[in-house]
Amino acid sequence: MASKYAGMSGSFAAQIQAFAVQAGEAIDASLREIIIEIGSSVIRMSPVGNPEIWAANSIASQYNKAVDDHNAALRNDPANLTKAGRLKAGRKLKDGMDIVAPAGYVGGRFRANWHLSLDVIESVTYDETDRSGQETIAALVAAVSDFRPGQVAYILNNLPYAIPLEFGHSKQAPGGMVRITVARFEQIVLEAIRNNQV
Repeated sequence: MASKYAGMSGSFAAQIQAFAVQAGEAIDASLREIIIEIGSSVIRMSPVGNPEIWAANSIASQYNKAVDDHNAALRNDPANLTKAGRLKAGRKLKDGMDIVAPAGYVGGRFRANWHLSLDVIESVTYDETDRSGQETIAALVAAVSDFRPGQVAYILNNLPYAIPLEFGHSKQAPGGMVRITVARFEQIVLEAIRNNQV
């Protein structure tokens, strides 16, 4: 006589195995999401060189702002305006001081130097610039696809001024980038786990 449970003996084991596979995939996805968020965070918060706020240009920036403020005040007085609403000839200041920066200077090299390294601390630097950080984030996301559980993921920036920038050298990031991201670490992990629940 055949048992009514014949053929069902492995169903529980199969369910456990399926759950284990799903859990492993969720852990992998969570780890990748954590790496991407940490890297994206430091990239987004990284200051981009802005010659207008450099100490060497502070007088020129203040002067140019004063000229802009003066012209704006002139526009507020109807006696200074033509019927078309423009400043009358000879009223507008057309003066200004040049902002000094090295020839061909383009900010964004610091942002472009963030990169992911797996299992080794690389000592490379790059000459590229990325003012928005979008290309660097895209490269990070692409590099995360190589990550395997058990590996150590390093998010690095080897430019010599990385440490001074982290510790307040830039007015754009007085609290640094890494320290702020580390303070959010638990929140980043919990969100990744929520997003990849089994």
